[in-house]
Amino acid sequence: MRLLHTSDWHLGRAFHRVNMLDAQSAFIGHLVDTVRECEVDTVVVAGDVYDRAVPPLAAVELFDAALHRLAELGVPTVMISGNHDSARRLGVGAGLIGRAGIHLRTAASACGTPVVLADAHGDVAFYGLPYLEPALVKDEFGVGKAGHETVLAAAMDRVRADLATRTPGTRSVVLAHAFVTGGQPSDSERDITVGGVAAVPAGVFDGVDYVALGHLHGCQTLTDRVRYSGSPLAYSFSEADHRKSMWLVDLDADGAVTAERVDCPVPRPLARIRGTLEDLLADPALTRHEEAWVEATLTDAVRPADPMARLTERFPHTLSLVFDPERAPQDAGVSYATRLAGRSDQQIAEDFVAHVRGAGPDEHEEAVLREAFDAVRVEDVVREVAR
Repeated sequence: MRLLHTSDWHLGRAFHRVNMLDAQSAFIGHLVDTVRECEVDTVVVAGDVYDRAVPPLAAVELFDAALHRLAELGVPTVMISGNHDSARRLGVGAGLIGRAGIHLRTAASACGTPVVLADAHGDVAFYGLPYLEPALVKDEFGVGKAGHETVLAAAMDRVRADLATRTPGTRSVVLAHAFVTGGQPSDSERDITVGGVAAVPAGVFDGVDYVALGHLHGCQTLTDRVRYSGSPLAYSFSEADHRKSMWLVDLDADGAVTAERVDCPVPRPLARIRGTLEDLLADPALTRHEEAWVEATLTDAVRPADPMARLTERFPHTLSLVFDPERAPQDAGVSYATRLAGRSDQQIAEDFVAHVRGAGPDEHEEAVLREAFDAVRVEDVVREVAR
């Protein structure tokens, strides 16, 4: 059986205020084309279909269109909810939608109830483990401690118990939305830490043929049988080096796995550039980034005037501007109290301006600060007299 493993669509999400709906629509078109051209038997979507629990209408319409296009192909789709989705909302109408071959698995109680599909070699059982928030599902699984590993282990016990009742030779696929040990996160995933622990060991999933993971946005292979597809689009500059793709997985008659990556369309490349403003504007090596979405980190000791306006003259798609001035390091052995000793409030404020901006206040700014401190002192005197 040939599977197409994808996840983390995050429909409705923007990229630094850039509307990504057109790019998300292009990805859905690419997904449908891949299913048709590669003769995919089943599509698996491992959660975070939407970016938030109550998605914008345009995102819902795109999801609706995706379901119709997949259903028209006659290729079954198995889909779970992620930590960004509202499981209840995503699962509305699941029974009816299932009749069209779109199988939504959003309830913790259904972890041990598979979608059973067949090919020439027999049955394949697909078990959907939606994102399991430990505090909300611990009673469902009868566990005393609300932790990610505990609830996922209990869910997998149900999977293995059901699988043991199936016809010998039944192959198995688990969809799960979790942070599994060994995976590399990026800046765009929402923290799911509980009790100081976010990750669970891959061994939790032992006993099944393939585990289609969602949550982390980089495409990753933890073992031959446990993989993240990653998000089809970049949602933070920490993903600048990601190769966005889906997994095309072949599951043979004995449950052996072979997999290859199918690249996703890139709406615009990402670039992170760093240096002084003048260097960034003049460096010929940066020409290749002039049409990219850019995050620029300026290292000027003094914050330059109108940096964004000047950057966008060369890099018109600059979306993020970070200041990280390169200055002489302070003596780490000198305490904060020592550095302030003998200095007036005015001097401390002027030092703060110099620290933040890279240069101290000019004469006008010094006068403004002086007037502010004088006003505070007068107010203190008036308050004391009134007591």
